[in-house]
Amino acid sequence: MNANLNQIAEMDRNSVLHPFTQLKDFASGKLGDPTIVETGKGIRIQDAHGNQFIDGFAGLYCVNVGYGRTEVAEAISRQAYRLAYYHSYAAHTTDELAILSDRLVRMAPGKMSKVFYGMSGSDANETQAKLVWYYNNLRGKPLKKKIISRERGYHGCSVVSGSMTGMSFYHDHMDLPRAGILHTGVPHHYWGAEAGETELEFSRRRASELEELILREDPDTIGAFIAEPVLGTGGITPPPEGYWEEVQKVLRKYDILLIADEVITGFGRTGSMFGSEHYGIEPDLITVAKGLTSAYFPLSGAIVGEKVYKVMEEGADRVGAFSHGYTYSGHPIGAAAANAVLDIVEKEDLPGNAHKVGGYFQAQLKEKFAQLPIVGEVRGVGLMGAIEFVADRERKTRFSPSLSVGARVSKAARSRGLIARAMPHGDILGFAPPLVTTKEEIDEIVTIAESAVRSVMDELVKAGEKL
Repeated sequence: MNANLNQIAEMDRNSVLHPFTQLKDFASGKLGDPTIVETGKGIRIQDAHGNQFIDGFAGLYCVNVGYGRTEVAEAISRQAYRLAYYHSYAAHTTDELAILSDRLVRMAPGKMSKVFYGMSGSDANETQAKLVWYYNNLRGKPLKKKIISRERGYHGCSVVSGSMTGMSFYHDHMDLPRAGILHTGVPHHYWGAEAGETELEFSRRRASELEELILREDPDTIGAFIAEPVLGTGGITPPPEGYWEEVQKVLRKYDILLIADEVITGFGRTGSMFGSEHYGIEPDLITVAKGLTSAYFPLSGAIVGEKVYKVMEEGADRVGAFSHGYTYSGHPIGAAAANAVLDIVEKEDLPGNAHKVGGYFQAQLKEKFAQLPIVGEVRGVGLMGAIEFVADRERKTRFSPSLSVGARVSKAARSRGLIARAMPHGDILGFAPPLVTTKEEIDEIVTIAESAVRSVMDELVKAGEKL
């Protein structure tokens, strides 16, 4: 490492508060130097030492159109030269913002009406919570405010969105979850099913448990249910058969809004433009971010359905202005970036590529990993997939957390030039490559992952772990 890179690493260590990083180990150097990422092209990134990696996780599920798309950079540049910023308060707009909003309302599933903009999926879900509360206040139901999420659901890490997130390590020592956020069971058949229970029977039981929770709390106090079409950070877990049909029956019965968190699944990842379309979900509110700009600029959206917006508009004479917004809501550069990205998504049919290449990807994962003695389940949809490791396939016995099997496989893959994520809930290796990935690149990803898994499997055998 030359002096300049040493200086960059030292400045970073001394001044950056990194998310999801063991602070003491990083400060002491135990974790080594930060990875200084310099360039990216297609599905690959390169660090400051010239090491190349296949980004098998598209950043954080977000660089859907791949790295180095000059057409997006040019759209950002044009807008920055023309008008770098103006706010969207008090009915101000820009051409890019109006075009994007019209596009999203027409593109989104269900009967959508308006789009409110933020900068991250977390803040968009904060907005969704406020919309639920506002909506029920305006229609004279001031007690109908609680929001139900799911165990292992991920909806952000701000105060309300972090409370919605159903993983305890996002709550520990942060005084979360806050009151008014409830959690129901995770829709994961592999771990949650009773002996002999089919996927459909399991889905009906989960829906019944949801209804029991609603009745226990009182339906007149439940405002919304928020869920990802496919669990993301909670393990990349597609819903079991019949899940969404059964859950929606319960929500309609008790007049409960459905918030579809499409931050990961929006704009093609499942092989459909939206995960809601893929699974027959009819949302009242939709959260988007990540793929909206392919992470070329921070931008998120809370897409508001006609049912909710009509109540908001009709209540305006009584309550006055809609008093919610951020300095950067509807940022013109973000809107320009989103329009350029959505042009690529549509012209190159990235949902179609995710369907076609994703089908190949799912087949390859199952072929290479499903029968390995340390693999309990291979699952996924489109261009998102996961391999879950277990100590005993027959008994479904987990490895001891001290063995860090998922993290070791992820590290072994990285040493071979592939970034695949050790998911934070169990021994799981997760994949979510860019939506421009080809079948040939899938072969590279799977080959490297197989080598990594087998190397860790060999280590476990040598250490005397029972497989």
